[in-house]
Amino acid sequence: MNTDQIRSSLAPYGLALSEEEESKVQAYIDLLTGWNRKIALTAIREEDEILRFHFGESMFAVTLCEMKDGRLADVGTGAGFPGLAIKIIRPDLGVTLIEPNKKKCAFLHEVIRALEFRDVEIQSTGFEAASIGAGTLSYITSRALTTAPKFLEWAQEKLTPSGRVLLWIGKEDCREMVRVPGWDWGEPILIPGSSSRMILSGTSAETQKIPA
Repeated sequence: MNTDQIRSSLAPYGLALSEEEESKVQAYIDLLTGWNRKIALTAIREEDEILRFHFGESMFAVTLCEMKDGRLADVGTGAGFPGLAIKIIRPDLGVTLIEPNKKKCAFLHEVIRALEFRDVEIQSTGFEAASIGAGTLSYITSRALTTAPKFLEWAQEKLTPSGRVLLWIGKEDCREMVRVPGWDWGEPILIPGSSSRMILSGTSAETQKIPA
């Protein structure tokens, strides 16, 4: 995969990466495809699909929310998406990766080392047991939600007053999420190239009442 392929694949998501960022994407894909031959990191194996589904869809979030400051926690990050993909184009953003699968955590450590990421930590646990202080997160992301009410209760405690949750979910899960009380949700944004996957962004009505 060359830089022209990376640029053309990411263009529909409103992304224009620097040469350094493109180089990091390529290095990440090389690691992912290599490790995928040994352990099941992701069901997506083709490089062009990895680029679109994992990198394009993850990075698309920064066109909706700048994410320039603070700390992001990525819940159920798996092979590092969306958390580390966002880190490539927002290098000053602190990132906490929450992933209970130890083999996937070993891969994440390798990516962090190879791409020379700074201010990234990995917690090998579920979100409820994660060691994160109350009111310390500017952003919480997830593409792997299964328990909406418990997750949102946890998120409400961990977010700063202006903190935001961003979720990559399908239409049915979106309908379930917006029914949970105590949250202000924006309009779900359909991900380019998808007929059903969207990003839902919201803030906690209770958290916003807490003085900054």
